[in-house]
Amino acid sequence: MGALAAAIAVGLGALGAGIGNGLIVSRTVEGIARQPELKGTLQTTMFIGVALVEAVPIIGVVIALMVM
Repeated sequence: MGALAAAIAVGLGALGAGIGNGLIVSRTVEGIARQPELKGTLQTTMFIGVALVEAVPIIGVVIALMVM
């Protein structure tokens, strides 16, 4: 039963991170299309946001491995 819970936790963490990354990147591209002169600033902010979002599935995997 622990393996099933771990698999669900990792899967939902990956799903949430995928949706989050898609939203972040789409909004960044939209912002760059509106104001191309802010490309560098928007990309920097995007990379920070993506890194924070990617921390969630990594933490989920660690917790899932601890549960098993």
